[in-house]
Amino acid sequence: MDGKYNGIKILSGNSNRKLAQDIADYLEVPMCHADVLHFSDGEIGLNVYESVRGADVYIVQSTSYPCNDNFMELLIMIDAMKRASAGRITAVMPYYGYARQDRKAKSRDPITAKLVANLLTTAGADRVITMDLHSPQIQGFFDIPLDHLTGMNIITDYFARLHLDDMVVVSPDAGSVKRTRKLARALGCPFAILDKERPRPNQAEILNVIGEVKGKNCIMVDDMIDTAGTICGGANAVIKMGAKSVHAACTHGVFSGAAIERIQESAITELVTLDTLDIPQEKRIDKIKILSTGNLFGRAIDYVHFGRSLSKLFLERYN
Repeated sequence: MDGKYNGIKILSGNSNRKLAQDIADYLEVPMCHADVLHFSDGEIGLNVYESVRGADVYIVQSTSYPCNDNFMELLIMIDAMKRASAGRITAVMPYYGYARQDRKAKSRDPITAKLVANLLTTAGADRVITMDLHSPQIQGFFDIPLDHLTGMNIITDYFARLHLDDMVVVSPDAGSVKRTRKLARALGCPFAILDKERPRPNQAEILNVIGEVKGKNCIMVDDMIDTAGTICGGANAVIKMGAKSVHAACTHGVFSGAAIERIQESAITELVTLDTLDIPQEKRIDKIKILSTGNLFGRAIDYVHFGRSLSKLFLERYN
């Protein structure tokens, strides 16, 4: 390989090949020629058709559905690169699965987010690059360097270009207040908070709203949308409280279970998500807008490869 990025190898599992290709295109390097195979009994195999000896290898793989298969693919690829004498191995995980299992909420709970960190390290990863962890404290689970990117600037740019009047950014729960406040400050508008409770897992009930939403164009933001119960319930609630419209945004569009049906039937005008997960074509309804993170991850790899600080990436804007 010749050129500025001599020595970089971009490898992709099956979870998000489109994003991996976007990253490679940004860096103007070819994708590493490799195939990840699944045998009839479910075992995973890997064929790599070019040398990686001494290379700076970046394995792009989100632990999206099917999360366990995709995570095993990542571990196997890391192990293969280690045994092939790669110079440095970086796991690029746009979406870090099991991040919600980051503590013991009751007796005998696993802390699976820590287990995932241990497995990545044991497999042979030298570094991890990820985006918008569900719990930022997960960074402390790693004994290897972890670069924690944010997709907030991409989302901020998008809503800034919409030029909505009477905007208010709404946090769907207390846990999202920090990112809500950050987006509100960037857009120069107030924010509100929905008070909710969870009577059962994956179900939420809105009890109250802190702030003013009547007559406003609301933007609801969260790090991830899984079954969409919280975001859709919140959108319907603020419309009943007199909001003019509701736009929603998240970094990770998991969209499991009945999420797409809920979004389609909800009061949400548009839902913006990033491409950290590869959303199947059948789930790409008109209400969902997908923004690219390829340039951001490409810049991160550029900075890591040349040993530069990534702090600049938290200030830059991306289209």
